[in-house]
Amino acid sequence: MLGKADRENFPVAPFFLPRAWRTDLMAVYGYARLVDDIGDGDLAPGGTDAALLGVDPERAADRLALLDAFEADLWRVFAATGESPRHPLLRALRPTVRRCGLTPGPFLGLIEANRQDQRVRRYATYQELLDYCELSANPVGRLVLGITGTTSPERVRHSDAVCTALQIVEHLQDVAEDLGRDRVYLPAEDMARFSVTEADLAAPKANASVRALVAFEAERARDLLDEGSPLVGSVDGRLRLLLAGFVAGGRAALRAVATRGHDVLAGPPKPTKLSVLREVGATLRRER
Repeated sequence: MLGKADRENFPVAPFFLPRAWRTDLMAVYGYARLVDDIGDGDLAPGGTDAALLGVDPERAADRLALLDAFEADLWRVFAATGESPRHPLLRALRPTVRRCGLTPGPFLGLIEANRQDQRVRRYATYQELLDYCELSANPVGRLVLGITGTTSPERVRHSDAVCTALQIVEHLQDVAEDLGRDRVYLPAEDMARFSVTEADLAAPKANASVRALVAFEAERARDLLDEGSPLVGSVDGRLRLLLAGFVAGGRAALRAVATRGHDVLAGPPKPTKLSVLREVGATLRRER
């Protein structure tokens, strides 16, 4: 599960960070990855996670039951006394929560986003999608700020813009995969505007209308990255480099989408490591 960290568009816990930060960031990443794997039905076969969480074997495939049990185990992380968390990833999270003074809100948001994925499979408007990103993406940035002791209202606002942008970029990269899960994160109002149907999204190659829609959503993500990028210049040292990596990862992914001609249906367009490094340099120069 933690091995998936190197597949993200952004660096999760790069080597240049202090060891304590890397440990805490990986603990939070492990939590977020597990929640997503529960919500996507991607847990390892055999029902081990369900057993750890105390879910009846007959309900081991019930995602909502698993999420409920996971939330109950999360509260054990924050409890001052009583039973320790059952799942090893939550036991690993407990020292991070205590050391950094993290609060339950962001962790609960990630669980609720995955509950929403079980109930809501289409989004009518862009605002509805932004509301979803408030649960599914923005908590991650807030946790990074909490771990590094740099939380402030302005930084949270900029972080939310960056995290929402990264979530939208991921949705654009994964249009075909998401449709295979019976999920569409392209707002219905925008699909109608560009005369795109779900049948168009199921095609092996994007037509002109799909490419125009993807380009439109990509521009929105780019604007959000620009809105949030002052976050980079608001901090110093190695944290500045980490946050530049987040912004650069989004920009490099958008460049990969554009290079593909905004045809995302054949598979997720992924940036190269070199393109990300170039974007890191550009971001650092821009946000001096």
